[in-house]
Amino acid sequence: MRMRLGALFALILILAFPGTAVAAPAPPVSARVAYLVDATTGTIHYAKRETRRVPVASLTKVMTAYVVRRESSLDDVIRITSADVSYAASRGATTGGLRAGERLTVRALLYALLLNSGADASHALAERYGPGTRKFVAKMNAAAHRLNLRNTRYVNPDGLPASGAYSTGRDQVTLARVAMRDPVIATIAKTKARKFGRHTWHNTNELLGHGVIGLKTGYTSAAGYCLSFVATKLGHTYMGVVLGEATEARRYASARTMIDWAVGRTSAAARGKR
Repeated sequence: MRMRLGALFALILILAFPGTAVAAPAPPVSARVAYLVDATTGTIHYAKRETRRVPVASLTKVMTAYVVRRESSLDDVIRITSADVSYAASRGATTGGLRAGERLTVRALLYALLLNSGADASHALAERYGPGTRKFVAKMNAAAHRLNLRNTRYVNPDGLPASGAYSTGRDQVTLARVAMRDPVIATIAKTKARKFGRHTWHNTNELLGHGVIGLKTGYTSAAGYCLSFVATKLGHTYMGVVLGEATEARRYASARTMIDWAVGRTSAAARGKR
């Protein structure tokens, strides 16, 4: 309704004052939460309930990767336990197909975490670098506090449904900006597939390509379909998030709509300066 009134008002102005330039209203996005920022200029191009606290599903694993990078060496070797495997399997979570007894480097487990969204990988990393999941989650929340993510709270390292876990669109974009400064996370986020030994992990982000370089997908029944995305277009870096979409296809469609809208506004602004 608000969009219709805005469009009607714009039409009235154009008819009454033919020479008047009126900014087009933002296109509708069906996600519960949507937020997009031009990280190059700081311009907020899209904001819909960006401060509402909601579950973010596996977008949680971006913080897991961020903490692991500060606690570990990429060449550290971790032995996968039966507890790592059963943790993911018993909860019906997405896994990296890890097997008890195999040994993998932190580098490999970060690919399993961010590409395949493996809850087995997140459990193995948390157990090693907490040490123990409880202490690791405490480190995640301490990092959120340092990064000024005031409306974010973690209760596990994977984003599986749990009481008391939440974040916001604004906080997730802030986290994406920080995480993508890490060259390892940035490289993994834009990788479509990576093989380590018998494992081949595939990126679950179908938006990759054509300037899109990350970052993370997520889904639970409570959180809906979520996406933290980063795109480079026309010399600008756009960072956005879609939370609580109804279907997988719609989360990508919403992200594309937001990116196209932001790029269009950037192009129009550049033309106006000539």
